[in-house]
Amino acid sequence: MRALRITLIIVVILGGLFVLADRIAVHFAEGEAADKLKSTENLASTPDVNIKGFPFLTQVAGGTLDDVEVGIDDYEAATGTAGETIRIDHLKADMKSVDFSSDYSSATAASATGTATIGYDDLMKAAKFRQTEVAPGVLAQVVGLSDGGHGKIKVAVEFEIQALHVKRTVPVLSSVSVANNKVSVRADDLPQVAGAALAEGKVRQITDFQQAIDRLPGGIKLDSVQAAEDGVDITVKGTDVKLAG
Repeated sequence: MRALRITLIIVVILGGLFVLADRIAVHFAEGEAADKLKSTENLASTPDVNIKGFPFLTQVAGGTLDDVEVGIDDYEAATGTAGETIRIDHLKADMKSVDFSSDYSSATAASATGTATIGYDDLMKAAKFRQTEVAPGVLAQVVGLSDGGHGKIKVAVEFEIQALHVKRTVPVLSSVSVANNKVSVRADDLPQVAGAALAEGKVRQITDFQQAIDRLPGGIKLDSVQAAEDGVDITVKGTDVKLAG
């Protein structure tokens, strides 16, 4: 019995040391991966990297990590216009089956899914709305974007009737979707302005717009989008997503 007891104590101690070594190793690996991702994606701040699954050391031995979660704040995505970007808040991506090279210089996930938010102010800034004549003597311009409730965006359109020196802001509820890796906004019903006959095509040049969201980390793409309280919530996905290398 004494020998058995001693054996059990040794097993428990060794098991505890293995767990400690495993957690130290994963913490170190997360830091190295975060630094590598920051450099690869030219990020302003170091991202959060969480390597899931236990034990970590056996995953390393196999050359594949089961599940890696990456969090990036204030990511600057491309807009499709040279030199211009759009800020994305709280980008979080879950990477599955991450294969890495023997020298850890490259890593590729078999698949990835994620979420993020684009604030209404950032979407407004990137879209660069301009005042346009929508009828003789009638000018219009989008002056605000906000949550319209029930998954809709409220687009505030300011109309100016020049002859009357009158300005009026009209709210337009719009649906939002993803098309060709762009956030697409389309008015459900067009606004009416008293005293002006507005052509639908002209008005939609103002109310309806698309905003490209390109150059996301690792080559992930937009999947879906929905209007929310603080901005549009997007989901992203991809395959063969490169975390580094």
